[in-house]
Order: sequence, then structure tokens, then C-alpha cells
Amino acid sequence: MAIAPALSPDFGPMQEELFQIIKRLSIKRGDFVLASGQRSNYYVDCRLSTLDGRGAYLMGHLLHELLAPLHVDAVGGMTLGADPIVSSVIYRSAEVGNPMAGFIVRKAAKGHGAGNQIEGHLAPWMRIALVEDVVTTGGSTLKAIEAIRKAHPTVEIAQIFSIIDRNAGGKEAFSRLGIPFQSLYNVQAFLEE
Repeated sequence: MAIAPALSPDFGPMQEELFQIIKRLSIKRGDFVLASGQRSNYYVDCRLSTLDGRGAYLMGHLLHELLAPLHVDAVGGMTLGADPIVSSVIYRSAEVGNPMAGFIVRKAAKGHGAGNQIEGHLAPWMRIALVEDVVTTGGSTLKAIEAIRKAHPTVEIAQIFSIIDRNAGGKEAFSRLGIPFQSLYNVQAFLEE
């Protein structure tokens, strides 16, 4: 299984359990059109795992383990994929006594209320990490970065994390922006099973 090398050995059983949950709930075979517009003979519906109680618990623990050394103030990402992940991570951060803030980036600013595109806690002085369920070309996260930089140009984006990397250009797109990227799993690990 292709896994994140930065996790301490204590998290190996949790990472294996999450792998099995994703494999059972989220890997679909068939003919699909992805958000990037590409066609694929498989689809990873990670929401089925991020919205599963045990899956959310494991993701919160694993991603918090990766985020902790970065000393970020907040974690966020593009709605809808990032929403349950952000919630799991900030819950875990509070549980261990170092609560971090969370935020969600909408695809467009609301046409009512305060008209926000970014909901939650994001301030110009923050050091943040972005999360995503599945990264293909990185398009959703790139849109989130654009919105964040437009709203708060001084925010420092320390790293981008995803649950699964489809190896279709996302990592390279983030690298061109100078932002490190890491995933918990490489999609090939699920396809080889």
C-alpha cells in the first residue's frame, strides 16, 4: 500500500483500517466523468468514507498527526470534499489540547447574507494547511488557493494534504506554486487490490 511516510509507526494500524474503509465504501468501478472533465473506469467517492463515523475518526487522527509538526493556525479547503475532513481534524486538535481553526471555501461568493466566499476562521496573519478528499488535477484546491490569496494575500499556505492522490497532475500543479503536497494514499494501492 502506498502510504504517507511521515506518519509515526503508531499510526500504521489506523492507516490500514482507513484504507479498508475507503476500499469498501468509496472505490467504484464503471464509466465516470471526473470533476476535471477526464473519463475514468473507476471513481473514488471519498465522501462515503469521510462521512462514515469511523472513517471520520481515523481521518481526523491521521491528518492531525501530519499537521501537528507544521504548527498551523487553521485548516480548510474547498467545499464539499474538504468539509467533513476539516471538521474531523479540528475536533481532533481540540481533543489533544491544541485547537486549531477551520474554514471552508465556497466555489463562489454567496449572493445573500454577508456574501462570503470563505466561511469560518481565516485571518491575514495565519499559517494554514489545505485538505482535500481526492486530488486529480488539483483544480478544486487551486480555486481555493486563488480565493484565499484574493481575500488574504498574506496568509501562508504551509502544505496541502489529501486522502487520495490520483496521480493526474495535482502534485505538479501545487509544486509550481511552491506548496508542498502529501496524500495518505496513492490511488494505485486501491486499484491493485
